[in-house]
Amino acid sequence: MFQLSNNELEKMGAANTTREIKQQPELWEMAFQNYLQQEAAIQDFLETVKASADGKVRVVFTGAGTSQYVGDTIKPYLVKEGDSDNYIFESLATTDIVASPTECLFEDQTTLLVSFARSGNSPESTAAVEIANAYVKNIFHLTITCAKDGNLAKAAIDDERNFLLLTPAKSNDAGFAMTGSFSCMTLMALLVFDQTATKIKEDYVKTLIQLGSEVIKRENEIKEILAVDYERIVYLGSGSLAGLTREAQLKVLELTAGKVATVFDSSMGFRHGPKSFINHKTLLFVFVNNDEYTRQYDLDILEEVAGDKIAPQVIGISQNGNKQFTGTNFTFEASQTLLSDGYLALADIMVAQTIALLTSIKCENTPDTPSPTGTVNRVVKGVTIHEFAN
Repeated sequence: MFQLSNNELEKMGAANTTREIKQQPELWEMAFQNYLQQEAAIQDFLETVKASADGKVRVVFTGAGTSQYVGDTIKPYLVKEGDSDNYIFESLATTDIVASPTECLFEDQTTLLVSFARSGNSPESTAAVEIANAYVKNIFHLTITCAKDGNLAKAAIDDERNFLLLTPAKSNDAGFAMTGSFSCMTLMALLVFDQTATKIKEDYVKTLIQLGSEVIKRENEIKEILAVDYERIVYLGSGSLAGLTREAQLKVLELTAGKVATVFDSSMGFRHGPKSFINHKTLLFVFVNNDEYTRQYDLDILEEVAGDKIAPQVIGISQNGNKQFTGTNFTFEASQTLLSDGYLALADIMVAQTIALLTSIKCENTPDTPSPTGTVNRVVKGVTIHEFAN
């Protein structure tokens, strides 16, 4: 797919999605430069937020669908590497905040609502901001979005309590499924809240660019893994990579319009019922963590499922650590720098996006417009926002 001409891809209904997966390493460099340009202003804003709080600031990562999964992915990493002396990190869907505000928001706790959105035009995105403003006494916002003209971005303009942080313009995906938008928003949030030195973050981004570029070059290897008869896909992981599994499975579900069934879980949690999903037409992928302790659990489930001899393909997606799965692996070879799970998630999701793209074509679907009925849309429609009486 990544070597085909634009004309060939357009005939397959895959030009946008293929381009947007392929260009992510380029976008990550642009996103890092965007961050550097605003780093001082961002830190000044965060100091203002912390100074206004009586105790720790509740940082709530929020969005709907893929945008929510940004928060699910980065939260575990930031609990370890973020400023936990001053912040409590959480991930909540805008759909939950809007539907049940008093069960999601604390009226008397200083809150920084970090809103993720590709277009910023989903009704829940703006409603979550408005409800938080009405309910939380001391509320601030960090708006991370891909569209400068979206409703969410416009709401941040001239609001001293709302810092607008835009991702590169090309991350505003034209395809149905969010790809570059997800990875760029994830990277931006990591750069903002990770307490690691900026120079080290730069090294992380350089490594990510190498790994992402490797995915593009090794598409045929991924295609070979998929050269079996399958109707189901499972994604597992631990830590931040457990959060990533939800986004990985959604890409398959979206791009195949549900023709391929999917399940996601943590590596340890999978045994507690969801393992029943596996049959003789199931592919199981595990995002293998680079933390040596956590990695053991990822490898254990790989070996266990492979030993069951039911699933035709059991695959570890990993960097080359001290211990590897004894079965089939997609092992990144481009760098010896082992990334922590928060950053490794960006390279891993490119593998998952490629799997979803190839699976969509295998199902004779059109990745750019995968919903044949039109009942699922690029920007959610048909949502009624009911008045919230505080």
